[in-house]
Parts: sequence; structure tokens; C-alpha cells
Amino acid sequence: METILNLKQISKTYKSGSRVLTVLDNVSFSVEAASTLSIVGPSGSGKTTLLGLCAGLDRSSSGTVELQYMHLETLNEDQLASVRNKYVGFIFQNFQLMPTLTALENVMVPLELRGEKKVRARSMDLLDKVGLTDRSHHYPAQLSGGEQQRVSIARAFANRPRILFADEPTGNLDAETSEKIVNLIFDLNREAGTTLLLVTHNAELAARTQRIIHLKGGKIVADKPTTTIV
Repeated sequence: METILNLKQISKTYKSGSRVLTVLDNVSFSVEAASTLSIVGPSGSGKTTLLGLCAGLDRSSSGTVELQYMHLETLNEDQLASVRNKYVGFIFQNFQLMPTLTALENVMVPLELRGEKKVRARSMDLLDKVGLTDRSHHYPAQLSGGEQQRVSIARAFANRPRILFADEPTGNLDAETSEKIVNLIFDLNREAGTTLLLVTHNAELAARTQRIIHLKGGKIVADKPTTTIV
């Protein structure tokens, strides 16, 4: 199997005065292409920090992150942005939509950055897949939380990412809406053959991935396949 993501001895520390705070401590794992993986653990265990390092949004203090055969620590900010635009999709807990753009325009942004053609048609197709064709010209403030997250899912899949990072994608949603959003993510992910790496507090959501990594105190304390793959 192809390895799309490989972390070797990743650590992340912050200095606070004379103290050094260790958020991640010597973390190593690899992820196969088209697989699904959850990162779980208590608050403060380093989950979101780890996700940011995997995606090239932040840099580690030591160790190496290899994404799509590129060592991220060797790239400058422009090169990292290019890697993210080519290979990576994001879904955030707080949606991260641009408030001055309509739903359609939010989905169009990553495609326009890539200089693709037929941007509007592809964006409308994605909004149709997430059930928001009739809300395409609404602004984020005019949409419910579930609708905003569906827009962010459409945007995440817009550039046909090799790997999708989701940080607590249902964290701000009620149970019923959460289930719909989760089904949507997994359905689109399966259809696109994308690798999915998600951070979650939700045990049921984690159980839907093929593998769960458990973080505690910045260290991996368990890394196991799940018994049920949905």
C-alpha cells in the first residue's frame, strides 16, 4: 500500500518564560493512502497540534513530517501553501467560511487559487452533493451551523484532495445534524478515494474509521485498528 503521510519522532515544544511546555513528545506513525484514521484523547493531549503539523499548518520542533513524498520541514511558507492547495482538504469545528462570500463563492475559492476552469459548475455540483443547491447565494450568517459545515465539506473536496483533515467536524452541531454531517463526510470520502484523518472527542465517530490513535500527554498510548469498519 502507498504511504501518504509519515511522521518520525515528532515533538512540539513552546517556551513560556524559563519553562518549556511539551505538547507533543516523540510521535511516530504512518498513514496509508485511502485509509481512514481517528486521533482521540483528552483535551490538551495534543490532538489539534498534531493535526496542524500533519497538514503543514504548523512546524514541529523536531522530527520529520513527510506528506505526499515531501518533507514539510524543508519547505518555505509559499511551498507549504502550494502543497496544501494541491493535496489537502480541511474541515474545521468552527467552519472557517469567509463571511463576505456566498456559499458558492466559498466553495469556488480553492478552485480559483488553482487556476481551474469551469469553477462555478464544479462548485455548484459539490453544493448539490451536500444538498445546498438552493442556498448557494446565501452568506454564512444566513445559514445554520449544519448548513455552514456542509459548505465547508463541499469546499474541502473542491480541489480533489489526496488527504482530508477534519478537526472536531461535529463539535458545534447537535446530535441529529452531526450524524448527517458524518454520513456526508464518509460518503464523499469513499466516493473520492480520499485519505481521511480526523480529530474527535466522539467515540462513535472514531469507531467509524479503520484505525484509532489515542494520544495522552503528547504521546501515543494506543494505535489500533477498529473492529467495525463502516
